[in-house]
Amino acid sequence: MENIEKNIKELQEKVARLEKGTEDQLSMVLFSGDLDKLLAAMIIATGATAMDMKVKLFFTFWATTALRDKTKKAKSKDFMSKMFGSMLPKGTSKLKLSKMNMGGIGKSMLKSLMKKKNVASLDELFKTAAELGVEINVCEMSMDLMGINKEELIDYPNLNICGVATFLVDAEESKIQLFI
Repeated sequence: MENIEKNIKELQEKVARLEKGTEDQLSMVLFSGDLDKLLAAMIIATGATAMDMKVKLFFTFWATTALRDKTKKAKSKDFMSKMFGSMLPKGTSKLKLSKMNMGGIGKSMLKSLMKKKNVASLDELFKTAAELGVEINVCEMSMDLMGINKEELIDYPNLNICGVATFLVDAEESKIQLFI
């Protein structure tokens, strides 16, 4: 009898989750700090908002470096955090391509071609994403590991520092989940 009651309770919980359904939402993990991959992610994010989808981005590990403001400095960093800070890119202009970077020539060629073809830059995509209400969640653990402090981050209206549980809740509620 206990087994039957347990099974009924589990089924009721599953039905409740199914009835809740998923939202017209995209949840995306941004793991890579490569310029081309972040461009693709932000194009997808802004495209999804143009289709009236809610978009939540979870920046973790190497992708967090794209959120560092090149004009801001953090106070009171320990030695390891200072070392990481000096080795990691600071802001979008310092990001490299995942393929054919060729000492920066590939990146320059891509940026030139993007400008010629009227393709938005990564900074412009961040600005558009902010205007469209794209939410950026930054992994607190990754920030801690990489020695990135909150005061170093870009000014972005929908930016939150959180843990992986926030992404998992968002992903559970989303129709689409991506990992870039």
